[in-house]
Amino acid sequence: TGNGLTVLEVINSFERVSGVKLNYRLVERRPGDVEKVWADTAYANEELGWKAKKAVDEMTLSAWKWELALADRKK
Repeated sequence: TGNGLTVLEVINSFERVSGVKLNYRLVERRPGDVEKVWADTAYANEELGWKAKKAVDEMTLSAWKWELALADRKK
């Protein structure tokens, strides 16, 4: 989408879709940590005709289901 998300937004999305409460702490950024980073999707849009179609909750849910399926295969 070309729009960035914070780490906290991704954590909140995961908690919403999985029902799992994560244990995390909000702390100051460490020296050397990048403040903001996200991808410009213009090249993929123009060259590949690709556009993001899913919202963050859909993507997080898909990733969670994949992890659960992977864990089941390892049993």
